[in-house]
Amino acid sequence: MDDNVALELTSVDKSFKDNSAVVKDINLSVTRGQVVALIGNSGAGKTTILQIAGLLDKPTSGIVTIDGINCTQANNKHKTHVRRNFLSFVYQFHYLLQELSVLENIMLPQLIAGKSKAEAKKNSQAMLGKFGLENKASSMVSEVSGGERQRIAIARSIINSPKLLLADEPTGNLDPTNSFNVFLLLHSYVKENNSSMLIVTHNHLLAEKADCIFQLRDRSLVKL
Repeated sequence: MDDNVALELTSVDKSFKDNSAVVKDINLSVTRGQVVALIGNSGAGKTTILQIAGLLDKPTSGIVTIDGINCTQANNKHKTHVRRNFLSFVYQFHYLLQELSVLENIMLPQLIAGKSKAEAKKNSQAMLGKFGLENKASSMVSEVSGGERQRIAIARSIINSPKLLLADEPTGNLDPTNSFNVFLLLHSYVKENNSSMLIVTHNHLLAEKADCIFQLRDRSLVKL
């Protein structure tokens, strides 16, 4: 496998228990420094592909390769290791913890990764500054706007410098201006850090800014 490939799905099928296909014969690769957009109708199976890529769901058949390692038959311990150390998720809903401050939300992944509280705080404050949110550090989640919450969620998702971002409709709840700003933050992170991103979106204007677009049609991928 090419060392430049961060994620590869090879002949991936996913079926329901009655053997009806959710997705079939999915072949997709995402290289380092690349943003790949996945579009398609609601219910077409886009989120299923993202969950398989993120090792949250297991394909019925096919191979999932992440950072050159076949993860298809990996045990739960290895999957957790990959998710914690190599990839990160960005969702349509921010999933910030309401009982924590903005700063504490961003610190959390650092603490889970074993950073000291002082180091996690320093890194998280720097991340807030990069996102123009340093004045929101002590605010509670309920005190910031929807656009700010999604930016905070993105800051949290990249605080541990993941090599692969899996984004599921990250701008779905935002107005056009905030949608563009959020996409720009994700896009800039990928390009500046030679990371990769697979993004599911219904926003065709944003999809067009990706390096490559795939559309899910009749349960299979078509490259546009």
